[in-house]
Amino acid sequence: MSSADTAWLRMDRPTNLMVVNGVLWFDDQLDWPRVREQLRRRLVAEFPRFRQRVVESSVPLYGPWWEDDPGFDMDAHVHQRVLPAPGDQSVLQQLVADAMAMPLDRSRPLWEVHLIDGYGRGCAMLFRVSHCIADGIALARVLLSLTDDGAPADIAPPQAARSGSGPLDKLSHSAARTLTVPRGVAETVWRDLLEVMAHPAEVTDLAAAGRSDAKTLAKLLLTGHDADTVLKGEPGVARRVAWSSPLRLDEVKAIGRAFDATVNDVLLTAVAGALRSYLKRRENLVHELRAIVPFNLRPLDEPLPRKLGNRFGLVLLPLPVGIGDRRERLAEVKRRMDAIKRSQEGAFSFGVLSAIGLTPAQLQNVIFGEFAARGTAVMTNVAGPQEPMHFAGAPVRGAVVWAPCAGGVGISVSIFSYAGEVRLGLAVDAGLVPEPQEIVDAFEVEYRELAAPTRPSTPLPSLPSLVGEAT
Repeated sequence: MSSADTAWLRMDRPTNLMVVNGVLWFDDQLDWPRVREQLRRRLVAEFPRFRQRVVESSVPLYGPWWEDDPGFDMDAHVHQRVLPAPGDQSVLQQLVADAMAMPLDRSRPLWEVHLIDGYGRGCAMLFRVSHCIADGIALARVLLSLTDDGAPADIAPPQAARSGSGPLDKLSHSAARTLTVPRGVAETVWRDLLEVMAHPAEVTDLAAAGRSDAKTLAKLLLTGHDADTVLKGEPGVARRVAWSSPLRLDEVKAIGRAFDATVNDVLLTAVAGALRSYLKRRENLVHELRAIVPFNLRPLDEPLPRKLGNRFGLVLLPLPVGIGDRRERLAEVKRRMDAIKRSQEGAFSFGVLSAIGLTPAQLQNVIFGEFAARGTAVMTNVAGPQEPMHFAGAPVRGAVVWAPCAGGVGISVSIFSYAGEVRLGLAVDAGLVPEPQEIVDAFEVEYRELAAPTRPSTPLPSLPSLVGEAT
């Protein structure tokens, strides 16, 4: 297992499971035997990680590895459930929240799917996959390949052997000789770091940006704890989830164009306003809260590696919750996001995570807890497919996907776009945020206020083939 994937595996704790959760719902009833067959052919057969389990080493400095599960059984991973009456959105949210609190069985491959009957006239599906298998961008592409409309997964061929004559290869071999840890471990960490350096489209001129790099590294290592608010505290096991009504993506884009901002800027501004409202009602308003934002380093136009894995960094985005004026808040969110995009923070954090993955498990827990204390929420923005998709013959009506939280962080905020619509999803610690719907409702109010100056008197025409913008 790569050192980056090891880091995500070992962040797993009972009060914050390192599991990516995604729910899809349908207006029609699916043919469950057909769904099982699609999962078998397009997921288990195509990607080895979904039929392999994790084996932990008892030898210091040796990380875990993957091995085929000799007793692999699809029935141990695909479960059929029935929603109790009245089978509406609130009941589905409760089922999803209850499932989120349940750890995956470490003796088996780390994933499961729940096939849920009784959601209105239709049904739903809940996917749960350990973060050590893949990052959210990769899993979204895998999920798309499972649908009827999606092409088979675009899987990269095995990597050709290196010639060993290039400067990066010489650097890697030299480092492996001089490091005192075992050769396999040394090669793993250098492979991770060199992969980051080998993609100039995502990580630009690292060698030429010395002063900027020093500032970025200082930010990652020296930033203090986030503001102490009612949103922070020691998390428990129980979870709550909620998601918004769909927003029209063409309207969100129109707002962005009006203010020279991105879709992500607009929606994060509304999220900051919702958190401001929540804190203000509790007389706990602060100047800013930090969000931990995954920053994709995986080229979207390249095939997926068959072994998947994680290729993203984490950046700290200070949300200006203290700014009441929505236009001023949007301008400040845009300024801060633009600064992050110009920095190397995402690439550096990927390298740091890879290095942390080589340390002993007890030390990793201390480091992860310290890093997580620097933020209040994890926030992700994932672009779904352009057109409505079908699963086993039925159209997917909607979807929400959540990234897991680490350490003491108790709020996961998800922005997911699909078929010309965008939804906000919250997954929260039940003790810290017992009523997440309050934040979702405040988000919708904030968005409507942002949209008001740009909304025409008649509805905007529907635009086909729209895709959300990833961070």
